[in-house]
Amino acid sequence: MPAVDLDPTDRRLLRLLQRDARVSTQDLAKAAGLSTSPAWRRLKRLEDLGVIRGHVALLDPRRLGLETLAYVQVTLTDHVEATVAKFDAFVRDQPRVLECARIAGAFDYMLKVICTNTEDLEEFLMRHLLAMDIARTSSTSFVLRQMKATTELPL
Repeated sequence: MPAVDLDPTDRRLLRLLQRDARVSTQDLAKAAGLSTSPAWRRLKRLEDLGVIRGHVALLDPRRLGLETLAYVQVTLTDHVEATVAKFDAFVRDQPRVLECARIAGAFDYMLKVICTNTEDLEEFLMRHLLAMDIARTSSTSFVLRQMKATTELPL
């Protein structure tokens, strides 16, 4: 999918929106130096083009009892279509998996997993991920302290 051409005003609107998705169109327009109608049209265009995919609330995991964050690297037993499809379906259905990327290097996948505690992570690994019998190896790295976490893209 080709990148969308953005002018400086589009970029300014997107930077502002990334920082606060609840801001009103009127306030967004004012901060971007536009009137409300042109700002709304630009936002609508960016939504129609798929640049803006949605609006979300960012939750504090610790306030919700999710204390353990880990990165799990996984190598599959093979790379036939059925195995890859089974793994992809597993990942999509697992609420503990925040992100999954197919990677190059010593492992096939990198998962970002969040759990209530280390026992919960062990249960996820042993009773779910490894129990599928399609993972040849896995390596888990616990996050001791998160130095930066953002959803804001550089524009």
